[in-house]
Amino acid sequence: MSKTSIACIALDGNKVLIAHRIPVGQMGDRWEFPGGKVEQGETDEQAVMREFREEFGVDVTVGTQIAVSEFEHNGQTVFLHAYQIFVPHNGQKKKYVLTEHTEYAWIDVLDIPNLNFVDSDLKIYEQVKDFVSRESR
Repeated sequence: MSKTSIACIALDGNKVLIAHRIPVGQMGDRWEFPGGKVEQGETDEQAVMREFREEFGVDVTVGTQIAVSEFEHNGQTVFLHAYQIFVPHNGQKKKYVLTEHTEYAWIDVLDIPNLNFVDSDLKIYEQVKDFVSRESR
């Protein structure tokens, strides 16, 4: 049985929100797009809203699906669906409350390959980069 994970893509011009994982687990201490697993009985959109609320303490609006990929995790196929999200604020004046990450940043999408980014999110990078370039025109 396959699993599905979601990635949340928040934009500010050509900048995208990324987060630095706490230094535990297989993907610990690496940068990623916020997101996580879709729970049983949950839609992708519900998972996006739940994961962002759990990890950042804010409610988001879910936009369109912008990328799809798949990867292997512990011998299992995982489908990765990325959605544009709209955050109520950028987390600068009023900080996001982090539970799974040590920090977050808004970075130019072109800088992502220079970071220690999780492998699964790199699989959707080209699709995300293309979306950002279309949206920021």
